[in-house]
Amino acid sequence: METFVRWIDTFSEWTGRTVMWLTTAMVLIIVYNVFSRYVLQHSITAFTELAWHFYALIFLMGAAYTLKHDGHVRVDLLYHRFSDRKKAWVNLLGALFFLIPVSATIIWYLLMSPSFERSFVVQSWRFGEGSPDPGGLPARYLIKTAIPIGFFFLILQGIAEIFRNILFLRKTNDPSN
Repeated sequence: METFVRWIDTFSEWTGRTVMWLTTAMVLIIVYNVFSRYVLQHSITAFTELAWHFYALIFLMGAAYTLKHDGHVRVDLLYHRFSDRKKAWVNLLGALFFLIPVSATIIWYLLMSPSFERSFVVQSWRFGEGSPDPGGLPARYLIKTAIPIGFFFLILQGIAEIFRNILFLRKTNDPSN
């Protein structure tokens, strides 16, 4: 179990650090777009869409990294007052009953619903979907494919979090907490 947790943590760390570089690229593209639009009086649709696609990739591929580093936003009315053991239970049950089922449902819907041939991602690939805007990016199916991949990475990290909390609870089997 510990080996699996380490492997997933390493994978999430690698994907998160790789995706961080997209932030720099996205900022440079946005700066160029602003300069181009307001100084040169010319806008390039593909660059605007590329910035949107980079943002989507940062969000989707960085979600598992963020979970690994406990960086997701949570409503923290009681959690911060809990003991480490109670926090582990909340994290374990939250991942088990919310994170994984919701992520799996999203993946299922994107790939299988209502049937594989008519699914959101497969249809996009089948038609070679591109931007409807003149001058837009030609391969929108690539960014749509990133959605289930990002949620799959999130499920992997969620499983690692479940195992991590189980290991923690086993080590701290003190009923006074």
